Amino acid sequence: QAHLVESGGGLVQPGGSLTLSCAASGNIFPWNGMNWYRQAPGKEREWVAALMSGGRTLYTDDVEGRFTVSGDNAKKEWYLQMNSLRLEDTAKYYCNLVAALGEVHYWGQGIQVTVSS
Repeated sequence: QAHLVESGGGLVQPGGSLTLSCAASGNIFPWNGMNWYRQAPGKEREWVAALMSGGRTLYTDDVEGRFTVSGDNAKKEWYLQMNSLRLEDTAKYYCNLVAALGEVHYWGQGIQVTVSS
């Protein structure tokens, strides 16, 4: 089974940029796709972006044009590049991988992104 670890979070000023990484270990193939989620204190977990195994990407309207999801299958790493960050982007971000067999979901531990002046 797969194990996911996020990295690259931290504190950034409004308008700044940050790139999150998701590194996988174990057997991750075959997989249907991966997702980035986020959850702010007191709020529900929110889907942010997706990368399908065929290369297609999807984004929630709130981050469209500002965030970019990408991946490197050979390195078993996936990324979320975040530009023009806003205060409301502050949340704990999670990497999610969906296995093809049984649609099993694997989750990282989450990493904090704080946008503040």
